[in-house]
Amino acid sequence: MAAGQILVINPNSNEAVTAGISAALEGLRFADGPQIRCETLEEGPFGVESQRDVDAVALPLRQRVLARTEVDAYVLACYSDPGLQICREATAKPVFGIQESAVLTALSRADGFGVIALAGASIKRHFRYLRQMGVAERLAGERALNLSVAESGGGETFPKLVEIGGQLRDRDGAEVIILGCTGMAPHRAPLEDALGIPVIDPTQAAVTMAIGSVAPD
Repeated sequence: MAAGQILVINPNSNEAVTAGISAALEGLRFADGPQIRCETLEEGPFGVESQRDVDAVALPLRQRVLARTEVDAYVLACYSDPGLQICREATAKPVFGIQESAVLTALSRADGFGVIALAGASIKRHFRYLRQMGVAERLAGERALNLSVAESGGGETFPKLVEIGGQLRDRDGAEVIILGCTGMAPHRAPLEDALGIPVIDPTQAAVTMAIGSVAPD
């Protein structure tokens, strides 16, 4: 019997992104492990790309958590961790934000990390969160692709990821790279091969922590 259920919620309404998230988690699905289910927040924007979008999905995410009481752990699959604290207030079960999880994973791999952001406008929001976490001094740099969520998973995005990742590595001194959008998930492994340094997919990082939280004693 599977050891618990983990619900991964994509806060945007783009089903293709949800499918990409689920595919990236396939390696974490194993016999006798927890069931990992990925769902789309249908009422969310097509892409969570602004502070307004982040704020708008917080309450719907809380409602989804409240409605899915059979679940043993929740993962909020948006890099800005929208609604993380109010979702944690809504349940005694563990709720993981993927930015928080990715940063904590990066800190366990290297001294300085870099982030590939989706858009330049999100960098201030991400850095504000790092200050709240108390780890801003470990950020080597953050650079933007300046693409939409829908564009981020396409094959034409990969050369730009290599370019931006190389700048973070060579100019900013990043020793590990975090992908700052769930839409980039299909590119993690080939980008790690291309850059020669660890590349972290935030949802994989959060689900790995969730697996640990629901593992039987």
